[in-house]
Amino acid sequence: MQFENEHFSKADFGNDFCWGTVTAAFQVEGAVREDGKGASVWDVFTHKRGKIKNGDHADVACDFYHSYEADLALVVEMGFTEFRFSIAWSRILPDGKGEVNQAGIDFYNRLIDKCIALGIKPWVTLYHWDLPQALERLGGWKNREIIHWFSDYVVICAQSFGDRVKNWIVINEPMAVAALGYTTGLHAPGKRGLWNFLPVTHHLAMCQAAGGRILRERVSDAYIGMAISCSHIVPYTNAVRDVRAAQRADAVMNRMFIEPALGLGYPSDVFPFLNGIKKYMLPGDAEALQFDFDFTGIQNYFSITVKHSYLIPVLWLKEVPATLRNVPVTAMGWEIDTEGTYKILKQFSAYKRIRDIIVSESGAAFEDRLVEGKIIDADRIAYFQQYLGQVLKAKNEGINIRGYLVWSLMDNFEWAEGYRARFGLVHVDFDSQRRTMKESGKWFARFLKN
Repeated sequence: MQFENEHFSKADFGNDFCWGTVTAAFQVEGAVREDGKGASVWDVFTHKRGKIKNGDHADVACDFYHSYEADLALVVEMGFTEFRFSIAWSRILPDGKGEVNQAGIDFYNRLIDKCIALGIKPWVTLYHWDLPQALERLGGWKNREIIHWFSDYVVICAQSFGDRVKNWIVINEPMAVAALGYTTGLHAPGKRGLWNFLPVTHHLAMCQAAGGRILRERVSDAYIGMAISCSHIVPYTNAVRDVRAAQRADAVMNRMFIEPALGLGYPSDVFPFLNGIKKYMLPGDAEALQFDFDFTGIQNYFSITVKHSYLIPVLWLKEVPATLRNVPVTAMGWEIDTEGTYKILKQFSAYKRIRDIIVSESGAAFEDRLVEGKIIDADRIAYFQQYLGQVLKAKNEGINIRGYLVWSLMDNFEWAEGYRARFGLVHVDFDSQRRTMKESGKWFARFLKN
């Protein structure tokens, strides 16, 4: 990617625009067996042979559990005023329900209090994929009882942290849980089967709304949102079958969780397979799926080009990989499409009931180079400059974008990719746990302080 000089400044985004960075509990905390924490599905999954590249696991990860104070100092040094992190459900409730682990509550209280002491606003994600293993043994997200289990967990978090935490995301990227965790098996808990997709999707959507209602009732001045993984979908050709394939992909990737919350139901208009979700709906569910979120978190990492395929039943489509289309890609092989970010922001802003939009994650993995003690990542700087330019373009056209949160604060355990995929603004040596701010982190420090 060519390095480009930015043509905008922090001031162009407005004085009330939020600038922050993001982590997730399982990816950074480590300390998986300390202070009464119970096992999560990812604790189990990562120790199964062949599930994670290079046999990596997150038993230590970034050791954020012990080093959070120094890591938060890096957030301040880079000029960010917001820090989004998730709570590990099994650190609060080791068995997913029942007895509360006070040591877990105490850790997050220390983390929240340190954020506030440093002038950082904490943004809490209630669920970032690490379901307690004890609940998975009871069926996990396939079991409708999870609506009650999750609701009880949210009540505890609201009561414990709601006096100081006002910014909340209920569930991070629920589509990834349904598709990767319970359909393809690429993520924990590693379940495979298309028959899992519909009940898991419905229960996630029900919990998304239920969590929002609990926070509204129990946290004064709460600012509550969802976080949707989304991609601009492009048909490979203008042929009708490719266009219809793109519409089905859009229904699954972009519309599946936003539309039920808005009272529009599941997007079965272009994907009739979704009518099967009615089998798992009880009277009153259509209303219970709805919640008036304060903001929608947009998490757009790449655009996707699809075409019709007779070889993929039900969806009848396949992706045309970016690596075969001679387009710029990240180290993950994801297409770099800055206009796609602009288009997805326009697409979501077209919903009439959406209030604010927060870019709740944005970032890229590249092959960082160590040169004379510095981590040179010019490609990542150019990436952020280009993407921020598209965010500003959308904002200047009247889209109510209120913030931009960078994924991620530091290199971490990147799920099935293990430690090979580095997204951080801060480099982590996972043997020594030494942190080194990358040139991209220094770029943000200059950009945000000027």
